[in-house]
Amino acid sequence: MGTFSIWHWLIVLAIIILVFGTKKLGSVGKDLGSAIKGFKDGVKGEEEPAKKVDTPRVIDVTENDKK
Repeated sequence: MGTFSIWHWLIVLAIIILVFGTKKLGSVGKDLGSAIKGFKDGVKGEEEPAKKVDTPRVIDVTENDKK
């Protein structure tokens, strides 16, 4: 009795679709997906500047003297 079978989940899904409708559920899924994508981009955006390090340029003085 502690776990539900696949039939229980299908009935619950059917009731949710009847109550909210497929259009509303689709928009909720789209909003949730864009929120997760925005969160991932925000986390990735904070890490990129920390990894970027300016390396000093090395100038070869001997080539400048030849000219």
